[in-house]
Amino acid sequence: MVGYGVAAFAVLQIAEPIMHGFRWPDVVLSYIVAALAIGFPVVVSVAWIFDVNAGRVERTEPAPAFRGARLGLLLAGIGVLAAAPGLAWYFFLRRPAEPAIAASTGAVGPSIAVLPFVDMSPGKDQEYFSDGITEEILNALAQVDGLRVIGRTSSFAMKGKNEDLRSIGAQLGAGNLLEGSVRKAGARVRITAQLIEAAGGSHLWSQQFDRELTDVFAVQEEIARAVVEALKLKLLPSAPAQQRTASVEAHDQYLLGRAFFARGSGEGYGQAVQALSRSVELDPGYAPAWAALSGALFWRGDSGGGDDKVDWPNATAAVEKAIALAPGLAEGYVARSLMEAVHQDWERARNDLERARSLNPGGVEVQVQYGTLLSAVGRLPEAIAVFQKATLLDPLSAAGWLGVAICQLGLGKLDLAEAAAKRTLEVSPEHDRAARTLGLAYLLGHRLEEARAAFHRAHNLLFVRMGDAMIEHELGHPAESQRPLDLILAHPKVMNAGFQVAQIYAFRGETDRAFEWLGHAVESHDGGLSQIKFDPILRKLHGDPRFAALLRQMKLPPD
Repeated sequence: MVGYGVAAFAVLQIAEPIMHGFRWPDVVLSYIVAALAIGFPVVVSVAWIFDVNAGRVERTEPAPAFRGARLGLLLAGIGVLAAAPGLAWYFFLRRPAEPAIAASTGAVGPSIAVLPFVDMSPGKDQEYFSDGITEEILNALAQVDGLRVIGRTSSFAMKGKNEDLRSIGAQLGAGNLLEGSVRKAGARVRITAQLIEAAGGSHLWSQQFDRELTDVFAVQEEIARAVVEALKLKLLPSAPAQQRTASVEAHDQYLLGRAFFARGSGEGYGQAVQALSRSVELDPGYAPAWAALSGALFWRGDSGGGDDKVDWPNATAAVEKAIALAPGLAEGYVARSLMEAVHQDWERARNDLERARSLNPGGVEVQVQYGTLLSAVGRLPEAIAVFQKATLLDPLSAAGWLGVAICQLGLGKLDLAEAAAKRTLEVSPEHDRAARTLGLAYLLGHRLEEARAAFHRAHNLLFVRMGDAMIEHELGHPAESQRPLDLILAHPKVMNAGFQVAQIYAFRGETDRAFEWLGHAVESHDGGLSQIKFDPILRKLHGDPRFAALLRQMKLPPD
């Protein structure tokens, strides 16, 4: 019987490399082991038959030669049995360690990072202009079918770093690098660009462009087309024309606003609103700035940094302006889907995102908002895959990493949530929601001092006090828990924090008060409600009929 068990083991050895991917050294070794293992029961059976027959006919000593052969076969079988534990470890237990954050699955194919073009102007005062050139080329390449373009945040993080190009390519996950310089003098501009294969450092293409400054946008398109030709790719037939501005200052304010927005703090959102408002003031027809302004207004209102009664209607007006100016601009539909999701109009939000994905399938902002919508309706594994795609397109996308962290927290995978939240804070140290998410991961893991430190990293006092209230409750200090909650309740904009107040009451087991404040959150369209289906703090409320009623009210699918 032992021999036939080894034979079954042999069958699994044959199947193992097939199930886990063909690795030829493993395949060869598997078949050798299989041959030995299959032979073992045969050897034992033959030996046993000879013994039985010998017993039936005549009990005599076997011939020396036959006795030696039997002994050799028996020793071989014993050897197979002795090796079985090690072989079982090699094939069954030996597996690569799971990474802290699951690897993103991106499309296979050529990839490129557009590094910030260097300002070579005599006065070294044209960096904003060089950055604008870089951004426009990056946007043009993002419309190329089959080309993975590293996002702006990651590419611009390389600015001023005197690193080897191979190292930069490895850090960004890019097979090709586009670098160059801009020299602006008077009414003329000289742009030099070169395409480099990152791993080997070989030059694939280079060219110099001398143009009148009024023709600079045409130069950007020309460079993008030349890069595409060098990579033997073609532009998407349906690629929309890039929306531009004739005002260099308007574009500069647009870039500044985006940089402020990426910080993820209330102060950053406020500064973004100022810069983007200035951009559309300088050029009222600049659609990307209107779309970006919409998002900045929304998040400023949601974070308590502005007046949501003004910010949110203004955000809606800004995004409608963006779409009216540029119906082919994906960013407009992304921004509008955010407003629709907050108002629980899930169908319209999905339709706008589908439109955005068709216009710019490789857009990082498109992926982030799509992942947010998937998570809101409870499809967390799909949402994580989408957020991971965003981090592959832009490894320094704070919004992408935060999406991963929030969803992993919702699935109860605290270690993965912690890792992704920490990554978000590495990218954007001011990010309030990342600090809150890290604090929740520590709190649920009963790492209370680390949780307090994480919550206190937030610039938003709401998250700091929320953390203190829950941590003190966990420590068994009811009075100390109530003090920070009272400060929250005394704030004049407390109705904008309905979701967080509900979380505190739910964590403390005060179910009726939790549902009361969830009701306030629904009435005020609190942005936190996008997590109501999977928030781990609210999970203990799921069995209450009032929770199912809330989901119906929000037009969300039931649990």
